[in-house]
Amino acid sequence: MKKFELISEFVTNVFGKKLFRIKALVSFGDVSAGELGGFVEKEENLSNNGNAWVSGNARVSGDARVSGDALVSGNARVSGNARVSGNAWVSGNALVSGDARVSGDALVSGNARVSGNARVSGNAQVSGDADFSVVTGFGRCFRATTFFRCKDKILRVQCGCFYGDLAKFREIVKKTHGDSKYAKEYLAIADLMELHFSDEEENQEADK
Repeated sequence: MKKFELISEFVTNVFGKKLFRIKALVSFGDVSAGELGGFVEKEENLSNNGNAWVSGNARVSGDARVSGDALVSGNARVSGNARVSGNAWVSGNALVSGDARVSGDALVSGNARVSGNARVSGNAQVSGDADFSVVTGFGRCFRATTFFRCKDKILRVQCGCFYGDLAKFREIVKKTHGDSKYAKEYLAIADLMELHFSDEEENQEADK
């Protein structure tokens, strides 16, 4: 059953593509039948299952898809082959593009730019570019490893099927790669990310 339709109102993005405003055909989640939403390029951009929705002036284009109970709101933009799923929320002026994945209970807001092969999941809370970092080209599969802050202020890692904090990441790296070059690289990256995300003011206090 279709839960929304595209209406005649549209905006044109920077690539000259028309994005049409959506209208709810039935009530679901926090959305009422007849309620106007944000803009999508085509119906495939938003799943008819679950409570997923695009609201405000948010725009979803290209082959991007919003599914599950995810919400894209405000002036957020989701494009390319990006996926926003689960209970994820992309809001504010955030941009999710490329092959990026935002899932779980993740929140991407503010002026954050999540792109490339970034994977933001779990309880991630990314409100700006300083809240996450993506490292690519390491390990046997040269996959992307994403480090990000979470709502509980803990730094966590998404790498392939792995999701967990730095301690667990180091443990899995040693178990999987032993004393190989891959292990040394991943452990060095973990050390770098720990330093990168540490609070500079706290470090200055500790040095006093």
